Amino acid sequence: MGIEVRVMTEADWPTVAAIYKEGIETGHATFETTVPTWERWDEAHADSCRLVAELDDHVVGWAALSAVTDRCVYGGVGEVSVYVGSTGRGKGVGTLLLSALVEASEKAGFWSLQAGMFPENAGSIALHSRCGFRQVGTRERLGKMEAGPMKGKWRDVLLFERRSPTVGV
Repeated sequence: MGIEVRVMTEADWPTVAAIYKEGIETGHATFETTVPTWERWDEAHADSCRLVAELDDHVVGWAALSAVTDRCVYGGVGEVSVYVGSTGRGKGVGTLLLSALVEASEKAGFWSLQAGMFPENAGSIALHSRCGFRQVGTRERLGKMEAGPMKGKWRDVLLFERRSPTVGV
């Protein structure tokens, strides 16, 4: 029962989208209310940093980076997304994915990674802390949930970052 992390392909999208939908439905993973189309998702994420984790030849999680802004001075700053489906949780999938994403990001020239998460998402907070991220702030009442179990609730977002010890030093 080995976990393999590999580069995500367009063929992985149906499973990646289903895992993303699971996260959306929890109400504790994202402000998003629907899964985007492949085209929209593809346009928003860095080509060099898209990974999936397979367990017994089934995709059980994914990780990717998106640009924080299109300003060239921030070209090495990426926003982290990590999602593990229900069949992959508690098996170390998240740690393998995020560790591999950090490695891929440095190879691609990213010097700073950031991640935002709801305070209720204890698993994500622990995962990012394990992988060298530190909390740098809290964005209070950043947005109001539009759907799901938290509909109508204002949410705080914890901001975590990881600076590369080798890129941008």
